[in-house]
Amino acid sequence: MNIDGLTALAGLIVGTIVGITGVGGGALMTPILVLVFGIAPQTAVGTDLLYASITKMFGVAVHHNHGTVDWGVVRRLAYGSLPAAAATLVWMHYSEAHQVKSGFIISAVAVALLITAAGMLLKDWLHRVGRSLRVTDASYFKHVQPVATVLAGVLLGVLVTLTSIGAGALGTVMLVYLYPMRLNASKLVGTDLAHAIPLALIAGLGHLSLGNVNYSLLLNLLLGSIPGVLIGSVISTRAPLTFIRYAIAIVLGAVAIKMFTV
Repeated sequence: MNIDGLTALAGLIVGTIVGITGVGGGALMTPILVLVFGIAPQTAVGTDLLYASITKMFGVAVHHNHGTVDWGVVRRLAYGSLPAAAATLVWMHYSEAHQVKSGFIISAVAVALLITAAGMLLKDWLHRVGRSLRVTDASYFKHVQPVATVLAGVLLGVLVTLTSIGAGALGTVMLVYLYPMRLNASKLVGTDLAHAIPLALIAGLGHLSLGNVNYSLLLNLLLGSIPGVLIGSVISTRAPLTFIRYAIAIVLGAVAIKMFTV
């Protein structure tokens, strides 16, 4: 394997952001691979999924040791996301959707980025709405909460498998609405990271079977991302998360517009 310093640096930067916020594995890395390194979109999605699953394992270990993972919520999301990811992979295999033109994949990624950016910008508002519903009609809210969480998982499973985007950014947006009082900022990051691991792993292995993974690229990304996510996870409780979230949302919106013009 040839060591590529620029690729490892990209992994370090994105890994640190993932560790701090739980966001960025796909939403940042896939556009970087396509726009900066010129990687084919199919390969960027498949490689990024495996990269993200391995990277986040190290971040979750830190969060688990600090007690900032709600495994009950993780299970509810996984009940929806993992079967949805598997079903999407089966559809991709039999319909040969993995062989569609790169332009389609780029457009799909751009749309996912716009949705993600909008969700991040509306996160505080959604949290207020969720808290209001939780307080004013607690019994009904808690009754529908498990089913809504599974459905959120289904949406994430399909989106992540197709584009590698959503497990972190959209996942935290959904959780902040569904669990406005149960999950604080640190638990939100840790719980979202824990759920993203099996989802990204299943989707990544599926893309591996479709031939959409570059091993050399994957290893170079991991050289930077593993120390990055460990650093980010340690400092996550001290980071100005709101400022970072808005900054990432603006960057994602700009990248999405750029990808529409590729």
